[in-house]
Order: sequence, then structure tokens, then C-alpha cells
Amino acid sequence: MKPLGILGGTFDPVHHGHLRLALEAQAALGLSGVRLIPARRQPLREETMASPARRLEMLTLAIEGESALTTDDRELRREGPSYTIDTLTSLREELPRVPLCLLMGGDSWEGLERWHRWRELIDLAHLVVVHRPGYPGVSAARCRQRFDREPAAGPGALAATPAGEVLALALPPLAISATRIRTLLREGGNPRYLLPDPVLQYIRNHRLYT
Repeated sequence: MKPLGILGGTFDPVHHGHLRLALEAQAALGLSGVRLIPARRQPLREETMASPARRLEMLTLAIEGESALTTDDRELRREGPSYTIDTLTSLREELPRVPLCLLMGGDSWEGLERWHRWRELIDLAHLVVVHRPGYPGVSAARCRQRFDREPAAGPGALAATPAGEVLALALPPLAISATRIRTLLREGGNPRYLLPDPVLQYIRNHRLYT
């Protein structure tokens, strides 16, 4: 059974960095697809500037025509903080046997102890840590310290079981930041080619981030 990728975030706004990461991971890991799950409210980040409905609409526009990527609005429909453990629990109830791969950056891996009920995440999904410049990435020592196991030797281990592996994944870097895009828009700059054209047009039509 092919694993399913899970990529969460505020997507405020969604940009090519998010989309390329999802597609690169889908190809590298042999995923059946990647679900993009926008957070209603991320506990460890500031409040979003665009509303949940606007962010979901931009995400839907961004992936139109790309069959490997789908949106999932379960965190937007759930009141309160968007805890990843709750999202994975919900997904696992729907997909009890499907291997789930939670995609995260090296910065998230480094700060994992700050996540709500972080030790339980690996019981529900594989953790796929995408290398990010400036962060050390997955080490065997850190993996043993946190989860009492070695990192997975390769992507093949992800299809063998529904959850329980930690895999380091190196992808071509694409240094695009939503913060930079919002700054350009606020200051009257042009963020074209940093995000999909339909998303940029949506932002301009609705006068977001100005």
C-alpha cells in the first residue's frame, strides 16, 4: 500500500516552496499523493493575516489541475488550536492501514519537544524530516533519544508499516518565505514567480496583505 503524505501549515499565503516540497516528496518517497492541511490556528506561531476561508481558497487555486495534491480542511473545521496529534488521530481513524508520512522541515524537527503530545506522533505516522539549511537534521543519537529507535535506512521502510519510522529526506532547496511575500505586498513590491499566478491574482482582487 502506497504511503500518503501529510503537509500542514498556515499557507498564509501558499507559495511555490510549499508546492515544490510536496511534489518532490511525493516523487522521492513514492507517495500516493500529498494532502495539504491548512491550520486554523497554529499554537507556536502568530495569528494568520488571511482568514481560514481565504487561505483555503488560495490553496485550492494553487493546486488546481495537479492530481498528486489535494486539500483537507479538517483543521479549519475544528475549533481551537490546530494540534497535529488531533489531525493525525482523525486521519488514522479514517485510514487505519494506510502508511501516513508527516512531512516537516528541519526547523520543526529541532523544536519537536514544543509540540503538543509530540511523543505520540510517531505512533500515528512516519516522520519525514526535510533538510533545511541552518539546521543539523536527523541524527541517530537524537532519534534514539526521542523515540528509542534508529532513523529509517530509506523510503522503502515507509510502505512496510502504517507508522513508526523517522526518515531524513534531502530535497532541492527552494528558499521562499510567506513572510517575504507578505512584506513585498505590504510595501508595494512584486512577488510574482514566488507563488502561483492565480494565487497572486486572488490576493490582489481581495486586497490581502496590504
